[in-house]
Amino acid sequence: MIQLDKVSKVYIRNKVETKALEDITLRVAAGEFVAVTGPSGCGKSTLLNVLGIMDAPTSGTYTLDDMNVYEHSERELVELRNKHIGFIFQSFNLLESPSVFENVELPLIYRKMDKKERRAKVTSILESLKLRDYADFHPTELSGGEQQRVAVARALVGDPKLVLADEPTGNLDSKSGEVVMQLLETMNKNGVTIIMVTHSASYAARAHRVVEMLDGRIR
Repeated sequence: MIQLDKVSKVYIRNKVETKALEDITLRVAAGEFVAVTGPSGCGKSTLLNVLGIMDAPTSGTYTLDDMNVYEHSERELVELRNKHIGFIFQSFNLLESPSVFENVELPLIYRKMDKKERRAKVTSILESLKLRDYADFHPTELSGGEQQRVAVARALVGDPKLVLADEPTGNLDSKSGEVVMQLLETMNKNGVTIIMVTHSASYAARAHRVVEMLDGRIR
């Protein structure tokens, strides 16, 4: 499903080069659950940004489902990202003013899905994550664990093939973190490919495979 070949990412600030990724080669099969670990600043989040088509590599190639990603236009990449990739962030990244329902509905609006169909999909995913009673709440009215479940609902509502989770349990207590991990495992059993960045050795051990990073490289 995913193939990175000699991918590097270099940032230049005030004429100073910083190598966030260096010669990354990685294969991830469809249906795998991969944990990415390593110290802060080692390139884990940059790797997820590249995989999520949010940041283009400086060099190297990224192949997703036999498609060379960066041979396509920006418009095609936005469509690919919206239709096939779900994101779960440590900081939740929920909009404060819209309701829970509206936050989860947003990716489907971007996809220009029919209103009746998208409302049915949002209702279904909220029910499956035991969030139906919170549909009209605002994110600020929810606990951290509830907000993360909303973020998971938003990531899943479009039936993505790939979910990228950046420290999804990092801001949660152990009980809420366990709920999120169980959700990820259920998603994976249903065929979703998951790549999760984590500092937790115990959570990483629950993935099929652990990829360790150090100084922008895979160890």
